[in-house]
Amino acid sequence: MHRAIYVLSLASLATFSAPLAMAQSKQSKKIEATNLPDHPFQVGYPSASQLNLHLRSGDVRVVGGAENKISVRVDAKNLERARQVKVTFDRSDQSAELRVSGGPRNDIQIIVEVPRDTGLYVRMPAGQLEIRDVSGDKDVQLHAGELIVHVGNPADYSHVDASVTTGGLEAPPFHEDHGGLFRSFHKSGNGKYRLHAHVGAGDLTLR
Repeated sequence: MHRAIYVLSLASLATFSAPLAMAQSKQSKKIEATNLPDHPFQVGYPSASQLNLHLRSGDVRVVGGAENKISVRVDAKNLERARQVKVTFDRSDQSAELRVSGGPRNDIQIIVEVPRDTGLYVRMPAGQLEIRDVSGDKDVQLHAGELIVHVGNPADYSHVDASVTTGGLEAPPFHEDHGGLFRSFHKSGNGKYRLHAHVGAGDLTLR
């Protein structure tokens, strides 16, 4: 039977086993995992934190959940090849970085669940990316494909900028609808969150 692979640095192990945990808290904790179809990745992560996501191309969903944790699971036709998907999680005092790589190119969906109140920085080469039920700042860029961001209440934002180099841009909550080349809009408000969304070639929808 395949098993998940977890690799922790010696520095991170020391933060748990030594009395100098407070002094070593600035050390990062790095975890690597594969075989997600049989063992979905899961790690505790506090709400109201910053998370940097570097995602492989494909069909990816980033969703907010009620629990203070990050989880990654996959749904694929070819489970054997889906076991090649790799998650690398690197956590520091102030934020964390999650990378998802590998696996088959087609017929696979990756679901990343984060605490509902999370600031997101997301970069993905190509495919379909949807973000929903996540409050907080959002900085999201997709090189090519379709990006859908569920923004919630538009009054929650102090600054919004959205753009596509070529393709369609729809943002009903902000009363914007554009198509063609180099389409963009900017909005300012009295909320506390910031939103930046960009697609190189494809479609961007803010819902």
